[in-house]
Amino acid sequence: MHYQSRRLRLGRSSEPGRVYFITICARNRLPIFADTFRARTASRISDAGDTWGSAKVLAWVVMPDHWHGLIELGDEPLPRVIARFKSSVTRSLRVGAVWQRGYVDCALRRDRDLRYAARYLIANPVRAGLAHTVGGYPYWNAIWL
Repeated sequence: MHYQSRRLRLGRSSEPGRVYFITICARNRLPIFADTFRARTASRISDAGDTWGSAKVLAWVVMPDHWHGLIELGDEPLPRVIARFKSSVTRSLRVGAVWQRGYVDCALRRDRDLRYAARYLIANPVRAGLAHTVGGYPYWNAIWL
C-alpha cells in the first residue's frame, strides 16, 4: 500500500519496503547538536529500535545543525516515522523547538543508490571538517558495521 501525505514532496508516496534518504534540519539551522550531550541524546534515540516502529534505520549521522538517515519503511507512512523521531529528540532534550518543519526525502533504488547514499552520509562529518576520518566522528552508525 502506498501512503500519500502533504508532507512528502509533490507526487511522492510513502512506500513500505522502500529506502529513503532523509535530511532533517535543526530549527533556524542553529548548531544545537554541537553540544556533546545533545548529540549523544540524538544518537541514542537514532539507535533505539522503538523510535522507528516498523521502519528500520540503516544508517544515520548527527551533524551540528542537521540529521541524515537512511530509513527503510515498514508498514507505517514516512511522515509518521519522522514525526516520532523528531518528537522523541525534542522531548528528551527539553529545550523547546529543536527541528525545522518538515524534512527532505529522497526515495532510493536498492543497489547503487543505497551504497552511494550510505557512503555520502557516513563521510559527511569528514567533508564538513568535523573529523579527519570517518571513525574519528562519534555521532553516526550504520547496520553494515
